[in-house]
Amino acid sequence: MKPIKIIVIGPGLIGKQHIRLVNENPRSALTAIVAPDHAQNHVIAAELDVPLFYDLSECLAHDLADAAILSSPNEFHAAQGITCIEAAVPVLIEKPITASVADGERLLELATARGARVLVGHHRAHSPLMSKAREAIGAGRLGRLVSIMGSAQFHKPARYFKDGPWRREVGGGPILINLIHEIGNFRSLCGEIAAVQAVTSSATRGFPVEDTVAINFIFANGALGTFLLSDTAGTAMSWEQTSGENPSYPSYPQEDCYTIAGTRGSLSVPTMRLRYYPEDVEPSWWTPFSEEVLHVERRDPLACQLEHFLDLAEGKAEPLVSAEDGLRNLRVTEAIRKSARDRQLVNL
Repeated sequence: MKPIKIIVIGPGLIGKQHIRLVNENPRSALTAIVAPDHAQNHVIAAELDVPLFYDLSECLAHDLADAAILSSPNEFHAAQGITCIEAAVPVLIEKPITASVADGERLLELATARGARVLVGHHRAHSPLMSKAREAIGAGRLGRLVSIMGSAQFHKPARYFKDGPWRREVGGGPILINLIHEIGNFRSLCGEIAAVQAVTSSATRGFPVEDTVAINFIFANGALGTFLLSDTAGTAMSWEQTSGENPSYPSYPQEDCYTIAGTRGSLSVPTMRLRYYPEDVEPSWWTPFSEEVLHVERRDPLACQLEHFLDLAEGKAEPLVSAEDGLRNLRVTEAIRKSARDRQLVNL
């Protein structure tokens, strides 16, 4: 079978990872990149031996795309995603689905009307770690869910902002770049989020956008959650530095970034340490837990996501993270920003 022709829109930090995976997968072939007329983009295109287009519509007119991966800055997601949908080209849109809920609603409306094949790039949904955690929770091993605690604290270097100045501005901060991943995971593990309360700070970096956020969650099932996010904190308590799923980051496998607790036990992720009361034991803080570590067959979630996207492009699968799902995650992020701005609880 001929490989699926893939174009990548935005060969930046995450775009380069998509390009590598497309080239490594025998089911796909990179056929073009779409990016501004900058010297570095010409170098990238020459190294990959593919054409560089400055305009997405022009690229699509050359019949080079069976599917598209959209990894440009957030503010371009809506217009470029809509262009792909109108051209009937299956598209993987990096998270967030769009820079605003209003744009997301417009994109979802069109995607629904056209029956478009859209996957949103919340790649951790494809992680075997998350799959195993969902399995344990769904099997009732924790009892009724009570709480979840999460952390995404790390220190982004100065070059991260120099390479992408848009990351300093509103719409490019850790709430949309990083926290939206965590929201997807929280919803996946604990169900729909009913309300949020948040405070933010930009005191450390002094950018227009936030660098640190503290959030409380109320879930529809009555569980509560807390989350601390910072892109200027010198600690390893983040998915990137605990899960070992991205070799670009140093890994600290003894650390966890989530703890989910129920009436009969708790699960720490990604160490997958489970502490629980057996069915014949009444829960009590005086009673020792039974303990085990859940076994997980590890795979790169980005590679798993690409395999899923190729299936989607061929009409063999439904999106694991649909446009509607991506929009729900975005609604929560906007509620968090509203809560931080107005200093009040926001219901969803």
